[in-house]
Amino acid sequence: MADLQALIFDMDGVIIDNTPVQARAFQLLFRDLGLEADATELLRSLNGMPATDILEKLFDHPVPEKELKKYADQREFMYRTLYWDERRPLAGLVDFLEGARASGLKVGLGTGSANDTLSYILDFLDLRRHFDVVVGADDVEEGKPHPETYAVVAEKLGVKPEHCVVFEDATLGEHAAYKARMHCVAVTSTLAGSEFQAPLAIIRDFTELTPERLRTLFGEAGEVPEADEEVTESKDLAPA
Repeated sequence: MADLQALIFDMDGVIIDNTPVQARAFQLLFRDLGLEADATELLRSLNGMPATDILEKLFDHPVPEKELKKYADQREFMYRTLYWDERRPLAGLVDFLEGARASGLKVGLGTGSANDTLSYILDFLDLRRHFDVVVGADDVEEGKPHPETYAVVAEKLGVKPEHCVVFEDATLGEHAAYKARMHCVAVTSTLAGSEFQAPLAIIRDFTELTPERLRTLFGEAGEVPEADEEVTESKDLAPA
């Protein structure tokens, strides 16, 4: 039976509760572009994907990558402006991270955000020091639900996937974890626990879990679930 050796965290919606602000920034961009879409509902299904991939699905005609990147940068600027005074860790996070490292667990972060956005959160909140490894969009070729992000974190930590647990707030991220052959804890900042496939545990924030309890759950768990391909394939369809 594999023992728990490492924890891997997504960023948005996991170490910070920022999805409502992300949705508001997307909604402002949609208004500017004349796109009709509900950003909150959109992120419920596509959260975890790079912003350019999300935006690409909303157009009924091909849009050059350079243009999508420009729109994504606009959204990022609006998001940072809206979130400037709201940045804070999810409840219980720092104590949980300190407890995890004190208990001998390695700690990594794997996100679809680029380096400048990582700095906007991690360095402003002085969280980077809690992570042994940080992997962002600039470090991988494929975004979630592809497993590369979490596979790279595990490799850099020097830990085999079967000894890792991922913390995710999105179904695409959950499936990325399963495809990387890792168990997953669901953080319900964005979705209800019932919307996840097969999480090891379901928490609202980090006051509801301890590293010791997680070790117990991990020890009692069976094989890592196979990612539900119907779920991930449905994300390839443009939302109604």
